[in-house]
Amino acid sequence: MIISRTPFRISFFGGGTDYPVWCDENDGAVLATTIDKYCYVTSRFLPPFFDHKFRIAYSLIEHVKDIRQIKHPSVRECLKFMKISKGIEIHHDGDLPARTGLGSSSSFTVGLLNSLYALNGQLVSHKQLARDAIYVEQKLIKENVGCQDQISAAFGGFNLIEFKPGEDFRIYPVTIKSERLKDLHKHLLLIFTGLSRIASEIAGQLVKTASQKKKELKEIHQMVYEGVEILNGKRELSDFGRLLHESWKIKRSLSSNISTPLIDQIYLTAMKEGALGGKILGAGGGGFILLFAKPQDHKRIKAKLKGLLHVPFQFENTGSQIVFYRRDEYE
Repeated sequence: MIISRTPFRISFFGGGTDYPVWCDENDGAVLATTIDKYCYVTSRFLPPFFDHKFRIAYSLIEHVKDIRQIKHPSVRECLKFMKISKGIEIHHDGDLPARTGLGSSSSFTVGLLNSLYALNGQLVSHKQLARDAIYVEQKLIKENVGCQDQISAAFGGFNLIEFKPGEDFRIYPVTIKSERLKDLHKHLLLIFTGLSRIASEIAGQLVKTASQKKKELKEIHQMVYEGVEILNGKRELSDFGRLLHESWKIKRSLSSNISTPLIDQIYLTAMKEGALGGKILGAGGGGFILLFAKPQDHKRIKAKLKGLLHVPFQFENTGSQIVFYRRDEYE
């Protein structure tokens, strides 16, 4: 039996420039961090006592005899990709809901691949996990997804990730003084809108119109480096929040699906109560909103948004890990 633990992520700047439709021809970059909220994947080879060959437990429970019958796209394609021939059982648990903008789908794919490699007795690098997850999601499942979620989930930590045309990704851990990092964390609020959505569907419009949004995507790309400069420089940390606000305004213009009247109302309410900036996380349309505000304003903002769930979190830097490993006799 194998249990993998893979973190979710928060992306600050650069979302959209990590999609192949953009970074295959242009420079792309994101600034993102993983947080201490995780996806857990338990997997084991099935004992030879059951009528079914594959058992997959998530929001549904599947019992099937053939990989091609599996409904869960990531499970089906990962098993095919890994050439799994033995019967197998897979169980998924998550600290936060799926489809909420924290890269949960990619965390699952990365964690599942990590556990399947371990079942085969293989230890692979973070880079291999990220590459394989990107391939599975983009080429096999054919989803409208970028590359940042898989990389963050595999590596963990607070990173600047670059994408170059015709090249592999490059990852640079952001070296922030510990007090500065603590101060940044104190300014952040993670709010759940109560809405979930399918990111691939929301991102579809961006993929279709990317060639018409070159100016906006280039501005989003440059904000990644300005964000790093703020964190590593002597500028007021409040400038980071204001930059988030400018980035959010541009992101909203990329697609009519990114925001909703409810999201706009939540954001406007937070800004009126002292927030300096923020953004919807992930592709948009629902999920979590990240807000940046001075710590003394948090209580007032949360009071005004009392109908919504506030989720405390910490930064983390472990990436996807195998946290339990036991070989069973019948394997």
